[in-house]
Amino acid sequence: MIRVRKAEDRGRFDFGWLDTRHTFSFGDYLDPDHMGFHSLRVINEDRVKPDKGFGTHGHRDMEILTWVLAGALEHRDSLGTHGVIRPGEAQVMSAGTGIRHSEFNASGSDDVHFLQIWILPERNGLTPRYDQLAFTDAELRNRLRLIASPDGSEGSVKLFQDVRVFAARLDAGREISVGLGRGRAGYLQVAGGSVALDGQILHAGGGACIEGEPDLPLAASSPSELLFFDLA
Repeated sequence: MIRVRKAEDRGRFDFGWLDTRHTFSFGDYLDPDHMGFHSLRVINEDRVKPDKGFGTHGHRDMEILTWVLAGALEHRDSLGTHGVIRPGEAQVMSAGTGIRHSEFNASGSDDVHFLQIWILPERNGLTPRYDQLAFTDAELRNRLRLIASPDGSEGSVKLFQDVRVFAARLDAGREISVGLGRGRAGYLQVAGGSVALDGQILHAGGGACIEGEPDLPLAASSPSELLFFDLA
């Protein structure tokens, strides 16, 4: 089963400093048919203007993964962490018993464009923590590169949930396959470009829920970037 989520069907809010698109229900966007998929709860695509951002705010009991597509995102949190996230870098934050953080565009001239992903944790009450790892373009080029996993394998960031997250940058015309083990589900998020998933075209911002499909062909019709979630 493949259930496509078209880019234009997502929730959208434009606050001037922030243009945000919601794949699943979030904040003031409520769609009972799109409340998440397995443990994947939120995929927000955000574009933030220069020198603007999210002031200090709190989270609890959520695994939060950030993937920057363009620009640079500055992060500060109540653990004392301060850093900048750039394209090709995966940042994970376990909110656990409570964490406060801020996120601002690190540039005074260019927008920052990023995906923020929320995943339900394996249990509540985890100790808050932060991690960030960089992946080279060569690692991501024309292959699915593991960027997050429950055991931190292959140099990925660790998630406290049975989820494996892969990223890829595909050249136009390149074809790969996405596979799932028995009892697993998948979610494909197209971050840029356009791809054909088993013949169905998905454009930037679009996605697809996948169940009961052990192996599917994925072909890029233009230079593309994507995330693939392997879910319990």
